[in-house]
Amino acid sequence: MKVLVSRISKGSVFVLGKKVSSVSKGIVLFVGFEKGDSFISLESAAKKVLNLRVFENDSCKLHYSLKDKGYQILCISNFTLCARTNKGNRPSFDEAMPPDEANKLFEEFIKLLKSKKIDVQKGIFGQHMDININMDGPINIVL
Repeated sequence: MKVLVSRISKGSVFVLGKKVSSVSKGIVLFVGFEKGDSFISLESAAKKVLNLRVFENDSCKLHYSLKDKGYQILCISNFTLCARTNKGNRPSFDEAMPPDEANKLFEEFIKLLKSKKIDVQKGIFGQHMDININMDGPINIVL
């Protein structure tokens, strides 16, 4: 499982020109699942995401987590995070989890985050999405 965490001031997702989700201040998660990932890895990733200190205190130090601030999450499935680029110029996605399995894990990850009393919005799995995000920082962390 690979997760790209980015701090945002707002974000929205459109599919076929229709807005399907939006958030204000918080984080966007781009999530990719690889062969061999399981439900066990979801708990660890959720705990890390919710407690990752990416918001500043008055001294401009990264001191507060999403949970501390009560901010939102925009969660987007993104199999391209699983790309292998060590040979040639065309990325290989051989290690990406098959879509049906990845979708199950993605939905379970969303449920897990929501169970922690966090407002989570999401993109639509497997769809081409227009993603509008206003980066804040920028703060980008790969898990």
